[in-house]
Amino acid sequence: MTQAAFPIAEAPDAEAVEAGRMLFAQPAEFLKGVVALDGLPPADRIEVCFAGRSNVGKSTLINALTGRRALARASNTPGRTQEINFFTLTDGLYLVDLPGYGFANAPVQIVEKWQRLLKAYLTGRATLRRAFVLIDARRGIKGPDEEIMALLDQAAVTFQVVLTKTDKLKASEIDDVVAQVRGKLAAHPAAYPGLILTSSQTGAGIDTLRAVIAEIE
Repeated sequence: MTQAAFPIAEAPDAEAVEAGRMLFAQPAEFLKGVVALDGLPPADRIEVCFAGRSNVGKSTLINALTGRRALARASNTPGRTQEINFFTLTDGLYLVDLPGYGFANAPVQIVEKWQRLLKAYLTGRATLRRAFVLIDARRGIKGPDEEIMALLDQAAVTFQVVLTKTDKLKASEIDDVVAQVRGKLAAHPAAYPGLILTSSQTGAGIDTLRAVIAEIE
């Protein structure tokens, strides 16, 4: 697989933008936080999840997608998201905010519990259609990211990389991180082509991500 297999996702056309806008214009509500597999909601609709290192911006991105500033709790403290958080859209879709992996400001035993729950969810949820793996554009792909990608390969769960916080970088720096990400993704058969570059602060890439989610069946 060559680097060309992972281009930057093209801006959606007007029809796709509208489909994404309509999907996320629906009421979005927090359903529940899950701390064990027996607490998962019924697998009665498709779902997409957001995975990433602690403090990569998962909650902030979900808020930007839904236009709800406080739907998902965001924190400057790494590891605050300690549950699998489920959000519903009325059009039969779950948005799932996963616990941050990698460094977390919590005891080792708690971190290990989160990681076990995360892995069990990713490998056992039949209605999970795609995982969006968030990568901080300032950091690129690190070891913990590759571990989650390897797990997604094993579980045959398609994943797509979303670069966050791109507003923090110059254009040349973005080119460098995109090249690094492409090189890493070449080893992962479950990786979906089309890198999505976003900034929750400026709104860059949000229409693209909405349109991508709206097309998932």
